[in-house]
Amino acid sequence: MANLHVHLTGERLDIPALDRALPDNLSVGGIASFTGRVRKSEDLTALELQHHPVMTEPALRSIGESALDRFSLTALLIAHRHGRMPPGEPIVHIIAQAPHRRAALDAVAFTIDVLKTEAPFWKREWRGDSAVWIEPTSTDHREANQWLETGT
Repeated sequence: MANLHVHLTGERLDIPALDRALPDNLSVGGIASFTGRVRKSEDLTALELQHHPVMTEPALRSIGESALDRFSLTALLIAHRHGRMPPGEPIVHIIAQAPHRRAALDAVAFTIDVLKTEAPFWKREWRGDSAVWIEPTSTDHREANQWLETGT
């Protein structure tokens, strides 16, 4: 039976601890993971993610359940940070376990691509004392739509 683990936190993500969070399963042949972090660029001092306290976790669970079903996973972990983060800090960590590598790799790609456009987060880039709200890019939407339109 598949396991879904969703962690939504304002605290720094502990990647090694998250890597140990999924149960050991001898039927797992492939484990894939992705960690997204705040990119250092020009004068960026922080990235802030706000979320809807009632809607965000259910949205992450829905995305995770879709990935579990679509790729026949044995387990999936989605850990997502909110709050203000400096460059280099982890924002999101995803781990997929599956009987075969391709399913695990595709599940991680699906999860991050869909999460970027479908999860209710609001993103603000800080440069010193000034901030600008940013939206998902056309590339983000195109990558999510490839999964959502094809159903594969």
